[in-house]
Amino acid sequence: MASSLPNFTFLRPSRPAHPRCSPISPSSISTRFDFNQHACCRIWSRLRVSCESQTVETQIRKCSPFLEKELLSSNGALPSNEWKAVPDIWRSSAEKYGDRVALVDPYHEPPTNMTYKQLEQEILNFCEGLRVMGIKADEKVGLFADNSCRWLVADQGIMATGAINVVRGSRSSNEELLQIYKHSESTALVADNPELLNRIGKTFLSNAEAKFIILLWGEKSGLTGDITDEVPVYQYEEITEMGRENRRRLLDSDDIREQYEYEPITSDAVATLVYTSGTTGNPKGVMLTHENILHQIRNLWDVVPAVPGDRFVSMLPPWHAYERACEYFTLTYGIEQVYTTVRNLKEDLQCYQPHYLISVPLVYQTLYSGIQKQISSSSTVRKLIALTFIKISLAYKEFKRIYEGKYLSKNQKQPPYFIAMLDLLWARVCALMLLPLHMLAKKLVYNKIHSAIGISKAGISGGGSLPSHVDRFFEAIDVTVQNGYGLTECSPVIAARRPYCNVLGSVGHPIRHTEFKVVNSETGEDLPAGAKGIVKCRGPQIMKGYYKNPVATDKVLDKDGWLDTGDVGWIAPHHSVGRSRMAGGVVVLEGREKDTIVLSTGENVEPESIEAAALRSTVIQQIVVIGQDQRRLGAVIFPNEEELLQAAKRMNMANSDTPNLSKEIKMSIVFEELKTW
Repeated sequence: MASSLPNFTFLRPSRPAHPRCSPISPSSISTRFDFNQHACCRIWSRLRVSCESQTVETQIRKCSPFLEKELLSSNGALPSNEWKAVPDIWRSSAEKYGDRVALVDPYHEPPTNMTYKQLEQEILNFCEGLRVMGIKADEKVGLFADNSCRWLVADQGIMATGAINVVRGSRSSNEELLQIYKHSESTALVADNPELLNRIGKTFLSNAEAKFIILLWGEKSGLTGDITDEVPVYQYEEITEMGRENRRRLLDSDDIREQYEYEPITSDAVATLVYTSGTTGNPKGVMLTHENILHQIRNLWDVVPAVPGDRFVSMLPPWHAYERACEYFTLTYGIEQVYTTVRNLKEDLQCYQPHYLISVPLVYQTLYSGIQKQISSSSTVRKLIALTFIKISLAYKEFKRIYEGKYLSKNQKQPPYFIAMLDLLWARVCALMLLPLHMLAKKLVYNKIHSAIGISKAGISGGGSLPSHVDRFFEAIDVTVQNGYGLTECSPVIAARRPYCNVLGSVGHPIRHTEFKVVNSETGEDLPAGAKGIVKCRGPQIMKGYYKNPVATDKVLDKDGWLDTGDVGWIAPHHSVGRSRMAGGVVVLEGREKDTIVLSTGENVEPESIEAAALRSTVIQQIVVIGQDQRRLGAVIFPNEEELLQAAKRMNMANSDTPNLSKEIKMSIVFEELKTW
């Protein structure tokens, strides 16, 4: 009669932790074999055999090697001193800047001031708290929240576990957030506050699964319905406290530490999924690796030469790759970052007097409009003086740009040496004649503007096209604005104007280790400098691809690593003499390939230049030029109602008692503005 032997469990031999390490992810490794009677078995000498019918788990922890060197050193491992993963930067910053204030967040409850050392510890605690909750390496965690100090802690805490965060803002629709969460295969959610969770809760819980939900701000008592009955919900403080306690236990106990093996996060591992806006269909998940983002951190200083003690004002959505990369980069240089909102920006610029403002063109347009409105509302004499000074300064800066060699030109042929020297001499003489008036204007007018907007070093503009009149205006009043260029697929910065070579009309030179070329849209043939075509780029910051979408990836990313940006532009030719000698190699954009309007007459129209001109009118708040396959162009216009009313009064189309204007009057005023600009 047959009988069976007991089950045998083969246990992996213990081995020292890997000398390099990275974020964490527990996985259970055990092998069970059932042996029947008379079966033979050979057991390798290096394995121990247990006749117990239970298994022993070996937890493999991934970690950022430099960030967690304290834990690794106490476990006998040799930590890396190089940045291998994005969270490694926080150890460097904590060691360099320790008690210096890193983050100021005045608009959340409680208001927060956090030093660099405190920031590092918060990230470590949040990371360990997620490990306690069972988050494993390479799992996806949704992070749906807005800009705050806790967003940064959660973002980096997730990365430090080896997991991948999936980011989006709270203003996105319920459907979009659900679609992103499900498409990314996220297993847990970090939400901004109870208000967001109450809004998305019913849709979310009935269509998606989550191990748990974490609230960054607010109390669980603010949740409505049966959310907490469906899935465990934790507050930010609970997660960091769990992490703090578990870190203490690990450091205090050799036995607990020996339960883990350590593996490094590799630089080519995916760090985050950033979903595109989805204007042409469902959003695509851009896979950015640790190396993609580290390239930005290591190379943006050429654009923004920050020094310890500089103050930045942060207001953009942090899930936007532009804001995110800039935050990581600046916080490696000991700056103080102040969180603000659109509503509080004007007051905070005056209050905090930031050295740098990193923002989008709309913010600079708003500042420009505010200054123009202030000038217009002044007395007739003050208004005349201010406008005259601005015209003089615009001319002065134009001549100055010429003799400094920073004048943009598409001309591939270099001017004759003698002609170029005369041109530069004339520009220099004219600039010297206008300089005293410019300095007087600065003393009487511009200094007041400077104190109001508070930007003492530079404003960095990215994420869209900066209108030329706004660009030239800020240059005229001695407020430096540096325009940059990038895409989410590029982590995102690929070109930017430098402080020493701020060529107006361009997006600057490529940043380090980045290549550009311009190709013919139909043949794909490389075009010479000065010729307009499709802009392509290549570099270490280019994405790994679109998540679960190889077809879309292959459309924009070729086998040689060139990314098709979809933008139309050209590269300025190199000249050794003349007004364009410093502008060679800068990238100039002229619109999107898909935005080109082809009229039924066969004429190709780039709508961006028309829209930019129309937006110079204070009456026109937004405009979209249309007309594909039509005989003529049209436009959808959103006017500024207040400015419309003021314009109507100036034109005697309305009096002081008129509450609303008729459609005919509005159309008439807007039409005149379009003709003017």
